[in-house]
Amino acid sequence: MAATSVRTFPKPLHPLHAILLAFPLPLFLGALLSDYAYRESFQIQWANFSSWLLAGGLFFGGFALLWALVDVFRSGPIRRRRATIYFVVLLAAWVVGFVDALVHSKDAFGIMPEALFLSAIATILALVAAWMGYSGFQSREVV
Repeated sequence: MAATSVRTFPKPLHPLHAILLAFPLPLFLGALLSDYAYRESFQIQWANFSSWLLAGGLFFGGFALLWALVDVFRSGPIRRRRATIYFVVLLAAWVVGFVDALVHSKDAFGIMPEALFLSAIATILALVAAWMGYSGFQSREVV
């Protein structure tokens, strides 16, 4: 009798999902760097740059989040746990980015130091989500 083994191979992201996932990390990182520049120079334009970068990260991150939610429901029972973890990490990055955007809506001198910390957390969560998304953590069984 021949023995059969179950092997798992990485399944890449859909190309459109990969494009949408490419935006939040550099935009949140740009917001972090412009918050740092604002902290060092107190030039108000850096806070404005950060607000716009956060808005862009939230916009594209929202579509990537929607795609990840659809993937959770379309996944089989084996991939569902991993797809759910990916969705939760991406959701956490989006929520922290949204709270950061609300902090940036205050007066420019009133956003520090919360804006810098929230931008750092959003950047780290976006990095983890991108790592999970692009690493091929989603697997499918081949018999």
